[in-house]
Amino acid sequence: MKIAIIGTGGVGGYFGANLVRAGFDVTFLARGEHLKVMLDKGLRIRSILGDFEVKDLKATDKITDIQHPDLLIIGVKAWQIKDIRNDLKKIIHADSLILPLQNGVLAAEELSETIDKKNILGGLCRIISKIESPGVINHFGVTPTIVFGEVSSPRTERIVQIQKIFEEAGIDSKISDDINVELWKKFISICVSGLLAVTKTTYGELRGLKPTRELMINLITEVYLLSQKIGVKIESDFVEKTVSFIDTYPYDSTSSLTRDVWEGKPSEIDYQNGTVVRLGGKHGIDTPINSFVYNCILPRELKARGLEIKAYNA
Repeated sequence: MKIAIIGTGGVGGYFGANLVRAGFDVTFLARGEHLKVMLDKGLRIRSILGDFEVKDLKATDKITDIQHPDLLIIGVKAWQIKDIRNDLKKIIHADSLILPLQNGVLAAEELSETIDKKNILGGLCRIISKIESPGVINHFGVTPTIVFGEVSSPRTERIVQIQKIFEEAGIDSKISDDINVELWKKFISICVSGLLAVTKTTYGELRGLKPTRELMINLITEVYLLSQKIGVKIESDFVEKTVSFIDTYPYDSTSSLTRDVWEGKPSEIDYQNGTVVRLGGKHGIDTPINSFVYNCILPRELKARGLEIKAYNA
């Protein structure tokens, strides 16, 4: 099986390196100095589960250089999906499977606007990782896991085959018969990332101070109530479970969105708290904390994207 890793950051780099180590035919999409080091020296993984290196990699900075992959694991940022989907359409064949691992709940939908739905799976991952330096991926929190499934049908043989590939690579994975539920469960928890950015705290600091812990719980509750209004079948004690899970995160850890905002980079804020605000308005659910977080970050986001901040009359 030919596998393409579209985006070699903390997610694509970690999972892709494990697939290479298992002997699979993998081509990476990367750019700049990161790509150069990968081609020259390989990819080094620093992980709480054990360090390793993979060398003699196939990598490129052009999607259209990758010919007819069977499985495409999409590791770019959520806001980049629209930018790459036309190129993805050019390189897939009739039976190619695209597995998006983006944060948020819109990736499969946005891909399907230009690519046949039969080629698209639903998916997410759980991992805290980042590019530490060119050619080096640092996995520093959470057991890496991929959850995936068919978007609108029960599990199929092709899904089972992909899980076998993950098993051979030592990647924990789970097939979901309702991937939309799993996407929303992760979505509910990751919206805390924006609150970290606004409060300039780590997960440990945010949850450790009573006022910010309450803000975190209320933010999560808003997204949970929205999911129930939309009809997503999530258990009634999910808010408590999410808070308990966040309590296990390393004290000094943050999220990729948080770090992007702090560093003045474009972030996924529109695909996290921004999505909550828009869907809340559409379905009549009040989301005051998510709105506050989104609107606090919005000016910085516009600057990061080089867009003009215009004044609006109330």
